[in-house]
Amino acid sequence: MTFTLGQLLCIVIPVALAVAVIAVLHTRHKDIQKVAYMMDALEDGELNFRFQDKNKFNRTLNRIRTIFERQRQAHEQDSWTKLIRVLTHEIMNTVAPIASLSDALAKSLDENGHSELDVKSGLETISDSSKNLIDFVQTYRQLSGVARPVRRAINLKELMEHVIALNSEYTSSHGAICTYETKESDLMIYADEGQISQILINLVKNALQAGAKHIRISARMGKDDEYIIEVANDGEPIPVNSQEQIFIPFFTTKQEGSGIGLSISRQIMRNHNGSIELLRSNASETVFELRFR
Repeated sequence: MTFTLGQLLCIVIPVALAVAVIAVLHTRHKDIQKVAYMMDALEDGELNFRFQDKNKFNRTLNRIRTIFERQRQAHEQDSWTKLIRVLTHEIMNTVAPIASLSDALAKSLDENGHSELDVKSGLETISDSSKNLIDFVQTYRQLSGVARPVRRAINLKELMEHVIALNSEYTSSHGAICTYETKESDLMIYADEGQISQILINLVKNALQAGAKHIRISARMGKDDEYIIEVANDGEPIPVNSQEQIFIPFFTTKQEGSGIGLSISRQIMRNHNGSIELLRSNASETVFELRFR
């Protein structure tokens, strides 16, 4: 059987087009898979990947990864600088009076061991300062020793009722109310109940210390099967210049407090492959978001 040129073209052209379309779709599918892989890695904070520089698309993805890596390094360096500044400040505030008072007592002693200064009072001051330093170190040990979560299925409604009950007396003493609301009564998370309760109790207490009268906890299902918990309050807003530092260990805007509550909360959420963020803090409300993936 012989074919004319026209007949051959009618056969070859559709086949060629079909092959070209299949090749494009195959390449596009592979590119989509690469983007999905990269997004998963970025969400998990894993940047130890690199695509072969064999085409422009791969080189573009590698450039994006490099940008994220540089930003993370800059952020980590900034966080370490702030942490060292806070640690230095706290330690110097405690050690300086000890050194100064010890030196003054030593110089005031005569040959017979008598002193014009009140030695007993001075030693008591040194003892108190030393205990404060020990307490500070113990707090740091607590911060660096967050246990790995022991997870189980938790009903969010039951968890919130438990948290609100634990805070009820403290909430009432401040003339405030704490409520929980959701449109989905059967929401479940797989987490360490004690650790998540610790986060929520800390957020409620922070709100009360900020003068809040209404604290609202809400939960919902987000995109990609995420569970989102928001804790909102109408207390005094967090100062704008402090909002980026509240998760830094030992940083606090309160006169009393260790400054590790939110730092520990962030560690707990990271151990759950989740996150905790300050969404906003203004004259209307302060809102923290816990996100479980």
